[in-house]
Amino acid sequence: MLRCHDSSLFKKDFSQNFSHVTAQSASVQDQRGNMALAAGCGLFVARRVCAGSLVGVGVRGVRGLGALSPGEARSALQPARLLSPLPPLRGSRGRRSSRRCRSAACPSEQSGTGGSGYRRGAALWSALAFSIFGSTDERTEAQKTEDEIILLLKKAKYSMMTGELEAANVFLHKAVRLAHQSHNNDAIIYTYSLMANLAFIRGQLDNAEKLFKAAMSFLLSGGTPQDDNAVIEMSLKLASIYATQNKNELAEHGFQFCTESLEAKIEKHKELPPDALSEEERKDTRLLLGLTLDARARYLAASHRLAGACRDYRLALQICQEEQGESHPQTLVLMSDLATVLDLQGKHDEALAQVQKAVDLGQAAGHPEQHILLGNMAGILMHKGAFEESVKLYKEALTLAQAAGDAEAVEQIEEGLKELKKREEKQSTNTKEDPLSK
Repeated sequence: MLRCHDSSLFKKDFSQNFSHVTAQSASVQDQRGNMALAAGCGLFVARRVCAGSLVGVGVRGVRGLGALSPGEARSALQPARLLSPLPPLRGSRGRRSSRRCRSAACPSEQSGTGGSGYRRGAALWSALAFSIFGSTDERTEAQKTEDEIILLLKKAKYSMMTGELEAANVFLHKAVRLAHQSHNNDAIIYTYSLMANLAFIRGQLDNAEKLFKAAMSFLLSGGTPQDDNAVIEMSLKLASIYATQNKNELAEHGFQFCTESLEAKIEKHKELPPDALSEEERKDTRLLLGLTLDARARYLAASHRLAGACRDYRLALQICQEEQGESHPQTLVLMSDLATVLDLQGKHDEALAQVQKAVDLGQAAGHPEQHILLGNMAGILMHKGAFEESVKLYKEALTLAQAAGDAEAVEQIEEGLKELKKREEKQSTNTKEDPLSK
């Protein structure tokens, strides 16, 4: 187990760090959003980030925001237990590590977060409206402000989904300004979270870190406990950012804090009577632990600590199987990722069995990224020396990737085919030079 750091140290750093951020957030609130606007004003060229499985474009909170009218969505803007939809243990497109369909190299840790699959959807928000006003006229004015914030957030989320990141940035800054002007802490937290996710996607890691900390400080100053799932999820996103920045000590403190906090929470849940905890909260907590284990597994694999990565992948896979089912797309992706690490350890037979299971289940279930599973299986077969089977699967994967319009996968599969050709040529040369083969 990864126990090289005392989690109490992280908690101490966590408290000290966020006491400072809380003071900053209070200043931000007084300045009506000026600091937040300054923090996000730097423009970076949008880049395709391996979104890890941590920082997705969604934020847990406004249920069905894209489908609700402002009036219907008003009651949704209350603080949830979780601030963003649980990212997957492994996201789909956009979060693929460089080891996918590659021949041998250990995966590079390019991100910290994610897409869909492992999440169960946006968490439910309280049915209470925000307004703190009493009279009819004042309440109507508050509703208008809420409606405007909600509309801006809907536009921002849609822009993020369609890749219009600069437009999303503009909408979010307008939303956070209104949220500060109306002293709407719940909207501030939600918007900061979206802004942090956007900053991460754009490669603005320092800005993403500041925004996540600002959102967390508002949560903590409002009485949210440190072991609340929303706080832990943001801590996980911060740990992922630190991992991306090669701030390894901070990253490992963060992963350990999240893992141990969730494990302790789950143990407490077991002691509660059945009616004391909703099924949704129980499942959310376990899914978040699975997400944490997956994130740490990728971090460990990137630093060539394959035994630890394999352990965490197995645990994450077990959680996903129990909560999502054997044929769930995220379960299959985790099977494939575990197979990749086993392959890197030289355990080719076990790796092949694992990825074969994923491929078979994926074919039966219509997995959206079957070409990725096939590509990984082809790579494992290549490492076993089964070149004929490997090239057959690579070509099948290439056809599917081209049909899906997945340019990244096409490139990686083509690299796999090039590596396979080199190995075949090398084997042919060695055979010719070996006198025993004549």
